[in-house]
Amino acid sequence: MWQWLKVVLIVGLASAAAPATAVVNVLATTPEWAALTSEIGGDKVNVYIATTALQDVHRVEARPSLVARARNADLLVATGADLEAGWLPVLQRESGNSKIQIGSLGFFAAANEVRLLDVPVSVDRSMGDVHPFGNPHIHLDPRNLTRVASALAQRLGEIDSANKPSFDARNKSFQERMTEAIKRWEATAAPLKGIPVVVHHQDQKYLLYWLGMKEVAALESKPGVPPSTGHLSDLLQAMQREPAKLILHSAYNDPKPSAWLAERSKIPSVTLPYTVGGSKEAKDLFGLFDDAITKLLAGIKR
Repeated sequence: MWQWLKVVLIVGLASAAAPATAVVNVLATTPEWAALTSEIGGDKVNVYIATTALQDVHRVEARPSLVARARNADLLVATGADLEAGWLPVLQRESGNSKIQIGSLGFFAAANEVRLLDVPVSVDRSMGDVHPFGNPHIHLDPRNLTRVASALAQRLGEIDSANKPSFDARNKSFQERMTEAIKRWEATAAPLKGIPVVVHHQDQKYLLYWLGMKEVAALESKPGVPPSTGHLSDLLQAMQREPAKLILHSAYNDPKPSAWLAERSKIPSVTLPYTVGGSKEAKDLFGLFDDAITKLLAGIKR
């Protein structure tokens, strides 16, 4: 009896002394990568998002609170392809965290896992905010998300080998759910194929490419250059020769240029969520595409 109690006591004390299972601290640069990391990591990761859905990720301040998060991160999940070039290198440098530097196990660039669109032959400042490696807004083609998810699961497993089976299982579930969702979205969005649209910025490029929609003009005369009244007036005249069905802008874009052109051209303006949190319906990656397609279809019926 006393021997049995002794064993129970020893086991109990050992359990109490054992540390809680550690989680991987992740700093994600954008809401979409935070959402994907949570899908794959579950309760084995602790994810902090550096930006919001209503923030232009090109222009972010590397504030002290972000530096502190970067200092304690085990993994930094970024878009890459120079999307965060204006602020992420500062964050990495000021954090002093060797884990999250480029080339380290704790730095993950999603854009490295997919084929980029719009890769320029050459780049100079006169072209505006052109990304030299190609268009970095890769998450709006859900097929890219499946590729990034598999690579991210692999990376999490390398960082936390004890929980690799969990990461692999969650990735398998995500792949299955996303594959089924893509089939459903493509069937639902079939009426959008070939529809001509005007965009604000080039951030919807992958969505248009996936759905087979046609960009005929942009509100920005050059990428990253705010629309001017003169350019919008020229665009209004051009649309009389080559009309569009929709004018698109993302939730973080200034809505006034789209509204100006929509009022004068009598073409519907549609606000798309762009990322998770960009609308009340876009609560996760699946809701993001549900809402974007719903809004596009509603737009062509106006």
